[in-house]
Amino acid sequence: MKDTEAKKGRSTVRTRANAIKPFRCKHLIAVIENPSDIGNIGTVIRNANALGVEKVYVVDPDQALPADWQDMRGRRALNKTSASAVKWTFVKRFDSTEDCLDHLEGQGFRSIVTSPHVKGQTNVFLQEGDYTEQAKLAVWFGNEHHGISALAIERSEMCVAIPMFGLIESLNLGTSTGIVLYEVTKQRRQYQSQYRRSGRREQRAEPLPTVLSREEAAPDDD
Repeated sequence: MKDTEAKKGRSTVRTRANAIKPFRCKHLIAVIENPSDIGNIGTVIRNANALGVEKVYVVDPDQALPADWQDMRGRRALNKTSASAVKWTFVKRFDSTEDCLDHLEGQGFRSIVTSPHVKGQTNVFLQEGDYTEQAKLAVWFGNEHHGISALAIERSEMCVAIPMFGLIESLNLGTSTGIVLYEVTKQRRQYQSQYRRSGRREQRAEPLPTVLSREEAAPDDD
């Protein structure tokens, strides 16, 4: 009986994985810089997985996380706060912002940071940005208390701010990553539905879907 249930569970996961594959945002990485609370890391991983972000990088100078992704998957705190999303999302740890930027730039990624207006930088409100121009894009989120670092800002292409209209002009890390990544993934999913990236923009003969069907969103378990 247990073997049957286990096989059924694996089959359901495979079905879901196959259904969502076309909707994953290729070459999109969410970067969390020096987070102060491991619980927030789990929340960001959950947001990234739910919205179709390909990978999560964590700049972790204190080495609160293990270096190996397989070890991270076994961390109870990450499993709980990410609702097990850490099991299905590739997460990589870096010891410094410079190491992470060097790695990203070496792989051809361009970075944008979430930050209020910074003098001398390109600044946009979230809904004004075009997040399809970069073939490979890394979206950076700063520390809960100190924000994004000067080095990350200096080596980024633009600063993206969430417009706010309340007396309290701040959001927690889980909320801000959800809002920003929703807009970024929505744009990139629409783009990759229409075009391939193969050194140049190449229009698809037949557009990919941009939303799951009802059957794919809630597959029959029977």
